[in-house]
Amino acid sequence: MRDIAVVAFAQTRHSAVDEGPSEPELILPALDEVRAKTGLRRFGFTCSGSCDYLAGAPFSFVSALDALGAWPPISESHVEMDAAWALYEAWVRLQHGDVDSALVYGFGKSSQGDLREIMTLQLDPYYLAPLGLDQVSFAALQARAVGADRAALDEIVRRSRRDGRANPHALDLPDPEGEEPEVDPLRPYDIAPITDGAAAVVLAAGDLARELCENPAWIRGIAHRIEPHYLGMRNLARSTSAADAARAAGVGKGHVDVAELHAQFSHEEIILREALELPEGTAVNPSGGPLAANPVMATGLIRIGEAAQRILDGTAGRTVAHAASGPCLQHNLVTVMEA
Repeated sequence: MRDIAVVAFAQTRHSAVDEGPSEPELILPALDEVRAKTGLRRFGFTCSGSCDYLAGAPFSFVSALDALGAWPPISESHVEMDAAWALYEAWVRLQHGDVDSALVYGFGKSSQGDLREIMTLQLDPYYLAPLGLDQVSFAALQARAVGADRAALDEIVRRSRRDGRANPHALDLPDPEGEEPEVDPLRPYDIAPITDGAAAVVLAAGDLARELCENPAWIRGIAHRIEPHYLGMRNLARSTSAADAARAAGVGKGHVDVAELHAQFSHEEIILREALELPEGTAVNPSGGPLAANPVMATGLIRIGEAAQRILDGTAGRTVAHAASGPCLQHNLVTVMEA
């Protein structure tokens, strides 16, 4: 296996409303920043993550290539899901050995449509979608199964928003106050906010990583696992796939300074802490996490970037990043990085 590291990370200043930029305009600043950090203008491989349903247009990732510049021709791929899985594809591509660098980016403008309606379209069209339950309703079923204490959930939100206010890229959200449930037992502030944004990561292999970066964030383990789509076929109070991915990635093989978790609902942090068996003392979502900014299709990649950044800037020695896809933590990707 080749040694591969994150050598640069950039993200936009995320917004809760559509501020006007098109997808290429949204992506360009993050791409320019990672180019400037690495000095690279071209990459051996490029992979992106996005969702046509968010953009309201087929093959929307093609127009986003205007920000990248696809001439002279480049080796490019795309995943119709969170860009954390684009990073996984790029990691696999670099293992082939014929290229040494990869650019990964993801973007999403959730403000352009009704996210709850859009995400319902990912459900099985015969058995689940006709029920009329959206992602928040499913999450509420899971929160009820977890049986989390209201005070514990409020503390997760309070901490996330406090950390988010210290993050110049996240939304400036107030501390939670008592509100009527959105879908019982979830209150509006238990749900990740509507967010527009983008992010980019550069991967490099071996000696090139050492040349480009003083403190590369070496990927020591990366794995993803999935479980049944149908909620009645799994225990919603646990995340078996996250636990399996964590074991495969080697989370438990050492201390964890920082863990960035793709928890779009407050109760999901409780499930993921248990699934990843995070030790006491691990800082969870010091960036604020998805409860402070949730640019769909980039949020998981940002978790990897935020965890890597702690190593890049020398404030952490070993970090874990988690990304999720599908209803109720159906599909989970876990990445372990070390200095």
